[in-house]
Amino acid sequence: MRAWIAVAGALALAGCTMIPEYERPAPPVPGAFPAAAAAEAPAAAALDWRDFLVDEKLRAVVEQALAGNRDLRLASLDVERVAALYRVQRAALSPGFGVQGSGLRTRIPERTTDSGEAEIAEEYSVDVGFLAWEIDLFGRLRSLSASAFEQYLATAEGERAARSALIAATASTYLRLAADKESLRLAEATIEAQRGALDLIRASRDAGIGSDLEVRQAESQVEQARVARAQAVGALAVDRHALELLLGGPLAAELEPTGFESIAATAEIAEGLPSEVLLGRPDILAAEHRLRAANANIGAARAAFFPRISLTAAFGTLSPELSSLFESGTRSWTFAPLVQVPLYAGGGPRAQLKATKIEREMAVAAYEQAIQTGFAEVADALALGETLAAQREAQDALVVALEETLRLSEQRFRSGIDGYLGVLVAQQALYQAQQASVALRLAERANRIQLYKALGGGARDAVAPPATLAAGVRLPNRRDAAGTSPGD
Repeated sequence: MRAWIAVAGALALAGCTMIPEYERPAPPVPGAFPAAAAAEAPAAAALDWRDFLVDEKLRAVVEQALAGNRDLRLASLDVERVAALYRVQRAALSPGFGVQGSGLRTRIPERTTDSGEAEIAEEYSVDVGFLAWEIDLFGRLRSLSASAFEQYLATAEGERAARSALIAATASTYLRLAADKESLRLAEATIEAQRGALDLIRASRDAGIGSDLEVRQAESQVEQARVARAQAVGALAVDRHALELLLGGPLAAELEPTGFESIAATAEIAEGLPSEVLLGRPDILAAEHRLRAANANIGAARAAFFPRISLTAAFGTLSPELSSLFESGTRSWTFAPLVQVPLYAGGGPRAQLKATKIEREMAVAAYEQAIQTGFAEVADALALGETLAAQREAQDALVVALEETLRLSEQRFRSGIDGYLGVLVAQQALYQAQQASVALRLAERANRIQLYKALGGGARDAVAPPATLAAGVRLPNRRDAAGTSPGD
């Protein structure tokens, strides 16, 4: 029996899987991005987010989000859950040993005994062995184990993607909060200036120089500014709540942004080639690992067409009396191989194989879609980066021109050359241009953060793997785009 078990174990270890050879699909995107970022700057994927976000307050806010965000915590726990499921599947490759004890006491009726009297029969046993160990000659269990391992890798990459998205969302929301404060400051400054103009116009009317129409025009301008201030206060509260939701707690007073321009600019980054950038993004790596898992499932479906061999064996003692269970002459053993050969299953195995092949094609489409989505995100961010910079420069020039227009209009009004209508129009135009300037500066800096995320930034310093994987599980290099499978 020992020799048979040794031979079966050697065959199981030497058996090959029926997993199709994996070929990475070619990226369905152009070979270069339509626009270029800074050529001499470091690549986003190689730049730690702490080096990309230069502002100290902003870095502290992101650290708080990484420590307290519940979505990221759920992603981390999901990695541990899938790792445990992989270990469950991996355990099927090895026989499980155990000890089993049993006792049986039976009354034999009088009519069935030779003596004509009732008898008591006893039987006790203790066995050590393994039960129902499937010998994986055709790689079914190893294919399932490889699929579970790739699912673990996909979940781990999903955690990295969630981390990168959280960093970008936190930084963008913090900038939006600072921009709202800037808008509120502009609204309050506009109210003060227009109230001063209103007082001047009322004094002119009382002196018989101005008119009630000009007073009403000035009052309407003040009320519009009050509406704008109320809107800015509401937007500030909403963005604060959104930021605190990302942080998982309140924003500390010392981390409040004092102003939009006080936040240091982010570091420069380079975009690289699409094949280098996109294939290293965590969401695309997750899609590829799911594709590898679907490919491994085909091997398990193919193995279902071949015989399945399982083995049950035990060695122990057997005695009719409990007191003599461990005495000489009570040794016993059990050896029960089982061979299951599929002859007819109503087309189930063939349908299962077809389903796994379709699932692989679906995984290929999802992988290609992830690459196309990533390429579009990078291309959009690069294109917007150039246009937003040009818009900001033009908008700044417009603000300067409108400030001079307002100054001249006020001068002509005070000199009695023009009415207040010219001042009213100039004030409205200047306020709108100033608000647009704040919005453009926010869009420009938020786009740089989006470009960093789209290029794979923020996922380099991933959360450490769960400690429960330390025993019996070979962890992959998380930066390896291809990954490795335990069935290789």
